[in-house]
Amino acid sequence: MSLSLILSCLWVIAASITAMLPMRRQFAPGIALLICAPPLLLYLGYEHNPWVVLAACAAIISMFRRPLGHLLRHLIARLKGQT
Repeated sequence: MSLSLILSCLWVIAASITAMLPMRRQFAPGIALLICAPPLLLYLGYEHNPWVVLAACAAIISMFRRPLGHLLRHLIARLKGQT
């Protein structure tokens, strides 16, 4: 197994442990995991084909759907307010 897949598996385990924490304690590790995700995806894409990256990206979006949805709504509201 390649290093990028091992790191991806460790990321998933860390995300699962973070999800088991109480909601007020999920913020800091969740932000760290979200920041680590794009470099991990790039490294995964470097070692494997784009389909693996697409599957990993779908998993990340699935795990962070509510925070990413909140961020997207916030950005859209800011853009509407500035135009």
